[in-house]
Amino acid sequence: MPAGFRILPRARAVAPAIVERFRPLPVANVSDSMSRLFAAGPRIRPMHKGGVMAGPAFTVKTRPGDNLMVHKAIDIANPGDVVVVDAGGDLTNAIIGELMLAQMVKRGLAGIVINGAIRDSCALAQQDFPVFAAGVTHRGPYKDGPGEINVPIAIDGMVIEPGDMILGDDDGFVAIGFDDAATVLAATEAKQAAEEKQMAQIEAGTIDRSWVDATLKRLGCEGV
Repeated sequence: MPAGFRILPRARAVAPAIVERFRPLPVANVSDSMSRLFAAGPRIRPMHKGGVMAGPAFTVKTRPGDNLMVHKAIDIANPGDVVVVDAGGDLTNAIIGELMLAQMVKRGLAGIVINGAIRDSCALAQQDFPVFAAGVTHRGPYKDGPGEINVPIAIDGMVIEPGDMILGDDDGFVAIGFDDAATVLAATEAKQAAEEKQMAQIEAGTIDRSWVDATLKRLGCEGV
């Protein structure tokens, strides 16, 4: 099978129970629990009305401005999957618009991420279906290929493999590797519990802020 124009099966995917436990967690806290080392860059922004995106990755690598393989991915992805498209970051031609979004909703997908552009932005902005993209253009896509489905891709240095956990909110999206999902989930749940405790202390006026001066002194700051 030639590299560059192929459709591969997905060998594994994070379990639905893992997806549901990640769903209420902020992307920022997940990112912190991954050592603040993994991100898809600030260009990939939510384009929908609002709401969380959570599900296993169904990856697509396509030629910039071409959406043939994205159409195929929408047809064969499982309900609950997040289609993640590496379109090279080019914003010249849109990869999806309102009609493709309607098809994804009909098929029960969980969202789409595009390192590329969308169009029909007003219509997409009125929908709850999660759409994350790098920009907007009115120019439509080509449908000639090539492209690949269910291969490892990378967006701004963040590697995404088929079946990885994808989580997105207003801050952006993050991919959690299949093998790391359980560990990152436990760490993020612990961080979330700690932050909830801190918030209660802030509201009660009992939080200990002595660490600020202690840090400044340790770093040699004058005037502390």
